[in-house]
Amino acid sequence: MSNAAELLGLTVKGALRLGQTGRVLAGTGVSWLMGDRPPPPRLVRQTFERLGATYVKLGQFIASSPSMFPEPWVTEFQHCLDRTSPLPWRTIRRALREELGDKVESEFSWIDPEPLASASIAQVHAARLKTGEDVVLKVRKPGVEKVIVTDLNLLYLVARVAERVTPGAAHASLAAIVEEIQGSMMEECDFVREAANIEAFRVYLDDTLNRSAAVPRVYPALSTGRVLTMERFFGASLTDPAGLRRCTDDPEGLLVTALNTWFGSLMHCRTFHADLHAGNLMALRDGRIGFIDFGIVGRIREETWRAMFALADGLPRGDFKAVAEGLATMGATREGVDTARLATDLEALFRRLDLAPGGPGDAADYPVYDEPPEDEDLNRALMELVAVGRRHGIRFPREFTLLVKQFLYFDRYIRMLAPDLALFGDARVNALPSLG
Repeated sequence: MSNAAELLGLTVKGALRLGQTGRVLAGTGVSWLMGDRPPPPRLVRQTFERLGATYVKLGQFIASSPSMFPEPWVTEFQHCLDRTSPLPWRTIRRALREELGDKVESEFSWIDPEPLASASIAQVHAARLKTGEDVVLKVRKPGVEKVIVTDLNLLYLVARVAERVTPGAAHASLAAIVEEIQGSMMEECDFVREAANIEAFRVYLDDTLNRSAAVPRVYPALSTGRVLTMERFFGASLTDPAGLRRCTDDPEGLLVTALNTWFGSLMHCRTFHADLHAGNLMALRDGRIGFIDFGIVGRIREETWRAMFALADGLPRGDFKAVAEGLATMGATREGVDTARLATDLEALFRRLDLAPGGPGDAADYPVYDEPPEDEDLNRALMELVAVGRRHGIRFPREFTLLVKQFLYFDRYIRMLAPDLALFGDARVNALPSLG
């Protein structure tokens, strides 16, 4: 009987969600008929934001996947912000009680009703344990998983129909893209998996005797699939000069530590941190570099790893033929790519982006930034790289563009904090090691 009741509840909620979706789409249609007709990418982005969590995440997936979507859509979805109005404290407290029970009273001396952050999937609150430790509570918003499942099932159905009735849609693999998005989003909803990602990174730090980097301690007894209780880090963003000076007198050394720690994780961990924007790298008050928010991670397939090694090995030497041959093995057969022409185009691109020093450690001509890196600039560089690949018959997998984006983040941090350091070819940076 309970199973039947649960199924009925899911059916009702699914029907309600479909009704909500229909109302939003109808509203967009009416606005269009009344003359509000922005370009299609903007119209879709605005509609996605009104549709909520699933579609906001879908928009961000489009923004971070220039290898899979047309440039105007990738550019427009850079504006798809994952910031939402916070849920009332009573709703979050009820969710905490459902997940942690009496531990809310027995283990916590204080939980701030005002959130530190509120996004489409989760809300974050500062708290303190009765043992004195400062922590943060990441709480998945009630009902968001059911909404995502309902939305993505509908999108999958639409994609399958489109593949059957629209010429060329099957070649675009729309259903496969929806499946990949679903896997990514469900992982981000699963805080048990995020806790495992954090723990894997901690084990890596311990195994390599790395005492200069840190990840938050997870409290398993106070965490579930919907609630993640973690140590609260105090410090400053790498792009906050005043705060950075309060945490370290050697920002360049701190950045080198961050680089070597992240590069090392590519070899030692099954996943890599795939969202290294300034909010997720912290200069801690004790001088260490802190990595936070492991909700978005990537996995490296062998062919992707080989292409990244070719990039890291060939770029500092100016050997664009080696870079081209490495990239040609990913997403295309070597017989189908003119690697000489690809090498010429890659050299022109990297020199235009100031990512091609004349030799190892030669960063004298790099422009120096005194402002935080802009996601729009980073994605522009990514789209240019993807466009070069596409012209030569290469379709880069998403994990490759995620990896390159992290390199671009680091490149901008270098220009702000250590302009004499080169991302590739500098003796201080242990870049991608040999495949052996």
